[in-house]
Amino acid sequence: MSIVSILMVLGLSAIASGFPDGAPVDACVKPRPNQPYHGQARPQPLSTSPYQLIASSDRYQPGSQITGEFSFSTFFAYLLPDFDEDIYIYILTVFSFVFSVRIQGGDFKGFFVQARDAQTNQWIGSWAQTPNTNVHSECSAVTHADPRDKQQATLVWNAPLNARPGTVYFT
Repeated sequence: MSIVSILMVLGLSAIASGFPDGAPVDACVKPRPNQPYHGQARPQPLSTSPYQLIASSDRYQPGSQITGEFSFSTFFAYLLPDFDEDIYIYILTVFSFVFSVRIQGGDFKGFFVQARDAQTNQWIGSWAQTPNTNVHSECSAVTHADPRDKQQATLVWNAPLNARPGTVYFT
């Protein structure tokens, strides 16, 4: 094997590593939420997803802090299970003061979750920093902080103090 071949393999390895520290902040401002610039790529239908998403409530109150645990990712979530292919799972989910989210399926490496107001589609609320997460406060988003396999993640979303009770979805 020539030195050029070795350098090419090493160079391509770095390119294919995905986002080990979490999705970049520019993931917040795609033309459509969580839609990458992948030409004709389409979301995977929920009916063929190997993961089951279960949420318990559909409303939030101003200033409420909502904690959720999940075992893959959640809501209209952008999932990066293998870093070599994108899987998109879309599900509308909203909260009350306490909610639980359980997703059954295999291990995952990454996620990107953004909170949006169900009426206006604008970013809403904020995320608390929890273990192994990075927060993008610029756009009410949270992402993974390391490339290790995960079986679950805990996220804490804070409803805005000045909002009326309402609905939120996560994309």
